[in-house]
Amino acid sequence: MAKRDYYEVLGVSRNASDSDLKKAYRRLAMKYHPDRNPGAEAEHKFKEAKEAYEVLNDPKKRSTYDQFGHAGVETSGGFGGAGDFSGGFSDIFGDVFGDIFGGGGRSGGRRVHRGADLRYDLSLTLEEAVTGKEVRIRVPTLAECQFCGGSGAKLGTSAKTCPRCGGSGQMRMQQGFFSVQRTCPQCRGQGTVIEEHCSHCRGAGRVREHKTLSVKVPAGVDTSDRIRLSGEGEPGERGGPPGDLYVQVLVKEHPIFTREDNHLFCEVPIGFVTAALGSELQVPTLNGKVMLKIPAGTQTGKMFRMRGKGVKPVRSGLIGDLICRVVIETPVSLTERQKELLRELDEAVQAGGSKHSPHSTSWLDSVKSFFEKMGF
Repeated sequence: MAKRDYYEVLGVSRNASDSDLKKAYRRLAMKYHPDRNPGAEAEHKFKEAKEAYEVLNDPKKRSTYDQFGHAGVETSGGFGGAGDFSGGFSDIFGDVFGDIFGGGGRSGGRRVHRGADLRYDLSLTLEEAVTGKEVRIRVPTLAECQFCGGSGAKLGTSAKTCPRCGGSGQMRMQQGFFSVQRTCPQCRGQGTVIEEHCSHCRGAGRVREHKTLSVKVPAGVDTSDRIRLSGEGEPGERGGPPGDLYVQVLVKEHPIFTREDNHLFCEVPIGFVTAALGSELQVPTLNGKVMLKIPAGTQTGKMFRMRGKGVKPVRSGLIGDLICRVVIETPVSLTERQKELLRELDEAVQAGGSKHSPHSTSWLDSVKSFFEKMGF
């Protein structure tokens, strides 16, 4: 029976990348490997996929196959030799999960690990968050030991190949048809062991210290925004790449303004005489003073919008508004004369009825109707 095209066997295009080939082979191998799926048909498909992958994964063989087809890469054994299962199911299993968890059953050498990301909480005033600024921060971190160059070994010595795993960093245990792979307990997956530790870092390869960094805070940041400083996190173990530093913004509570997205809100307390007769008064903004006109008859809770007096967010060019909410303040600690004047005013207002207090009159009428309806 004529052999199928290798690309067709793996289900990939002719310009598939090495990563695409590997993914396709793993998928087929997991599906048809005899350890999982006994039977002649599954065995045939597994061998077919294995042969296709071994050819296409080799740049020279792939080039020859692309030019001459099967004739250019034929071997006497076919499918890598009859009954050839040297690439066992456990190897495939180890490769798949090794990549996911950072392992790899056949890494064959010392693995390095990326350093941890760090977080720094930066408190800002509202003014600083809105206008932006450059700040200097002092961050605790683990830095590469300068005495051993991060190796963890005593000066003049070096790490040795782990005698237990032979440098692979992995140990394999056979359990029936399955071969279980685990991290070597002696070298902890590093593939090497240190016989004489550096006295300064005690074999860790890193030491705890502080570093000072300059952070440019963009205008318009808000609480929970993060500024990423690439490569400023902890260094990786055994020379691995460093992590990142995330500066987490926290905007302090302001005595006058509260912020919601690109808008600012503030409460403006006024006396009831100002509310009744109207007036103009100064209110603050983050850019200076502005005049707010209070019309006669203003009620408590009335909102006044001052356009363009809010915040310009980091991710938008639209400047928000300042929204002032009027709160009418009831006078306290009155003298007897002041109380007498208020009573006279109240009598005069009451005499005017709905002309002076339309909302109160309407509410009282509704209450009266309700009482009559309920028979109270």
